[in-house]
Amino acid sequence: MNKATQNVSDPYQVNSLKNLENASPVEGDVVWDPLRSIWNATMLIGALVLAPIYFSWGAVAVFLLLSAITLCFGHSVGFHRRLIHRTFECSLWLERVLVWFGIAVGMGGPLWTIRLHDSRDWAQRHKECHPLFRHEYSLWRDGLLYLHCKLILKNPPTFNPGPGISDDWFYKFLDRSWMLHQIPIAAIVFYLGGMPWVVWGIFVRVTACTTLHWYISYVAHSKGGQDWVVDEAGVQGFNVPILAIFTMGESWHNNHHAFPGSACHGLYPGQIDPGWYFVKFLAALGLIWNVKLPANLPPRMGITPITDRALTIAAPGQADIGQNAGSR
Repeated sequence: MNKATQNVSDPYQVNSLKNLENASPVEGDVVWDPLRSIWNATMLIGALVLAPIYFSWGAVAVFLLLSAITLCFGHSVGFHRRLIHRTFECSLWLERVLVWFGIAVGMGGPLWTIRLHDSRDWAQRHKECHPLFRHEYSLWRDGLLYLHCKLILKNPPTFNPGPGISDDWFYKFLDRSWMLHQIPIAAIVFYLGGMPWVVWGIFVRVTACTTLHWYISYVAHSKGGQDWVVDEAGVQGFNVPILAIFTMGESWHNNHHAFPGSACHGLYPGQIDPGWYFVKFLAALGLIWNVKLPANLPPRMGITPITDRALTIAAPGQADIGQNAGSR
């Protein structure tokens, strides 16, 4: 079986960033990102202008189906739970298929996504970080900056996701060509349903998914439920139940901040996590293995339980750490 390269990494650290002793997440300039800005604006204008003209219930169904598939298979499982956090092991062919579904969402390539995610994660673990990382701006300004600009840090860390990712020709290709992959999708849906399916399956879907990705990042770092606090972190994660289905379980962000190496984000009873259900389905088929959960991950230092149920999902050693930290 052709296995994907397994990076040796700490499940609780940001492993793609190096030279951290000389880096700072505080000082930097927000500048216009022409390529992404034009792309996002084109998708938005196309959606606003064309969606009412080409409305049909069949087109809406295509929008919902393609959004669910690309967000779940690609962004949540392929990009986030596999490529970034290595929460399970799989063959290289499956990893590449899942990652392709990730770029089909229409937000960016795999290397860009890893860098964006890890830079934000690293910055938010500090007591102080740039206002863009803290989501300090108003809702509308934050969204405008996220979708059309980029942050250039004065002293950034070095980015190196390691062997099996940075040196993978396929991921390099996807990073250069991610926008072009909407063309074959558009061709297929046009053949099956004409212009209504193209408008709703491409313009509306890409706009909705990209905007949702920004919005959940904004909300899940602002307010919501918590079972854990990451000690010394200036930005905390929060659980946002109302967005769980739409984000494929990514909105259980407090859980994820506490246990980023877990393949399951909806850790407690009643927390819906479609991405985790897909992971379990692949595991039942024997396509993935060594699935990581808080119960089989090494206990994590530097997190504090703040509810009675917090420790019920963790490894036994975590309880010893939790007793020392106490509850709030």
